[in-house]
Amino acid sequence: MPAPPGPSASGGPSSSSKSSAAPTARSTTDPILRNALRYTISAREYATLHKYVISRSRALKKRAPTVESVEKIIGGSSSTAASAGKGKGKGKGERERRAAMVRGEDDYNARAVRHSLRVFVATGALMKLWGVVSGRVLGKKDPPATAGKKQPLHKSPTLRLSLSLSTILLLYRILFRFFNRLRAHLLDPSAAPFCSRNPRAARTLTSPYAPAVGASLAGLALGVYPSSQLRVTITLYTVFRALEFGWNCAEDNGMLWGWEKGVNGKPDTMRARPAWWGSWMLQPLAFGQLFHALVFDRDCFPSFWSNFVFKNSTAYLQAKPDTFPAGLKWPQAGQIADSLAQMARLSWPAFISPTLFPQKEDILPVSLAPISPLTSGAHPLINSLSCAALHPSDPSCTRTFLTFWLRSFPPLTRLLVIIYSALLLPRLSALYHFPLSTLRQLLSNALRMAGFLTGSMATAWSSVCFFQTWLPRTFLPTQRFFVGGFVAGLWALLQHGRRGSRGVFLSSAKVSVESLWKVGVKRRWWRGMRGGDVWVFVAALMVTGVVYERDAKAVKEGAWRKGISWVRGEGWRDWGMDVEDETEEGEGEEGEEKDGDGLWMKTE
Repeated sequence: MPAPPGPSASGGPSSSSKSSAAPTARSTTDPILRNALRYTISAREYATLHKYVISRSRALKKRAPTVESVEKIIGGSSSTAASAGKGKGKGKGERERRAAMVRGEDDYNARAVRHSLRVFVATGALMKLWGVVSGRVLGKKDPPATAGKKQPLHKSPTLRLSLSLSTILLLYRILFRFFNRLRAHLLDPSAAPFCSRNPRAARTLTSPYAPAVGASLAGLALGVYPSSQLRVTITLYTVFRALEFGWNCAEDNGMLWGWEKGVNGKPDTMRARPAWWGSWMLQPLAFGQLFHALVFDRDCFPSFWSNFVFKNSTAYLQAKPDTFPAGLKWPQAGQIADSLAQMARLSWPAFISPTLFPQKEDILPVSLAPISPLTSGAHPLINSLSCAALHPSDPSCTRTFLTFWLRSFPPLTRLLVIIYSALLLPRLSALYHFPLSTLRQLLSNALRMAGFLTGSMATAWSSVCFFQTWLPRTFLPTQRFFVGGFVAGLWALLQHGRRGSRGVFLSSAKVSVESLWKVGVKRRWWRGMRGGDVWVFVAALMVTGVVYERDAKAVKEGAWRKGISWVRGEGWRDWGMDVEDETEEGEGEEGEEKDGDGLWMKTE
């Protein structure tokens, strides 16, 4: 076999190696290829791709540029980043290595465009996947108005959502960098004349929160996506997370509970939060509003949750009995709830048992005719119309309450055990090392959550009978549904202080806020502003950025801190905690400060 090509006797490369290097050189000088590489892949990613894919194929290896060439094209070298700060101490050397790794690999703008393109592609792929799953697995169908019609590309929700999210990311990074650099220029002594002429503008632009506030204007790109339920959901989720971060920041800095005075009379110890305080306190208000909306404004209530409540309330919302004649119509669960709303509007009319007084006519008002199959066979001992509609075969409200628990608690517990078991899959190591404690915690969580849900639904439905029995007919005829839901929300105490309960409570609060807004628009309590959800989204981004700039620890989840740093263009790193750790080690080197990109740099 011929020997592999090697260096010639004169020390230069052989002719074969020259021929193999020529295509690579020509390809790396191509401006189209250069820009394609800059805006699609980083030097580190290309090195990994070259190591595991390109280097294993002769054809690809011959045609593709080398790792060193790509590093020169993009504007940085991983070897430079790795060797930066060698032989130096942990303080300055570590910060220089970090700056080289994030900033030295490629240009900031190219990295922003590259990440935006990836968000665009990933969002489009996820939307297409969701369309397939919802159509084939969940059985969801397109509305009749759009079924069979091909939408223009510029009106495609998938395209507009992908374009919206990718534009938000790109604009946020560009604006964040712009305001950071503007702030740095204004802080320079050479900008003193401008600052003296415009003191108010200078104070605003040199504020440490100015970049976060200015970059939040990127949220206006959410308006690219058409106004729909998904846009409202995104806005509500962002708002609640921003409020949670703001609350954490205020609480961690002693703005809520105050400080204890020390020996010298000055505040030195932050007061602890009261043990009874927590996010569970949102549940009475949320459940009160939701129960009222379920009865009076079901079109403003999430259909998924209304179906869940109706399906698990068979003790109060009676199903059609087997002995009922097939030719007669039995009221559905929604019709029974509508009849309760009509009873409230009529100030809870009296109930006359058809069994005791068969000769009586017009026992029911005409508007309550749909529930006549229930009331016509109601037990003779029942003396209230709500009891005849909710539990016609049993005159005891207490026994019906207990029956609800027996019917709803076991299936809810089984469902929640399945859900918590699925959530346990990423933590299989905990199940392997601590099987008994892990299983005990799983069962405890499922039982507590099932008790919370069952108790809330049972209390809400039973409150209807309780109030009609003990309250005058005209006393709060419609508002008593809110009161009943409020009392039902007190079952949240079962979940108070439990891990993961805060997310559950905030989720129900989000659903309640959305429902309340829709009810207010429907009843003309307020007017919906066009694009108002976009401006609320911008405000939520602003609060999140300001809180992160002031105290990164207020964002409790490490993944969220990394995500915020990534959106700002600082890399997928928990910079807030890293800076704190470095400060504890050396309190920072003298003559170093954070530059406009959130990186540590040497200053003169």
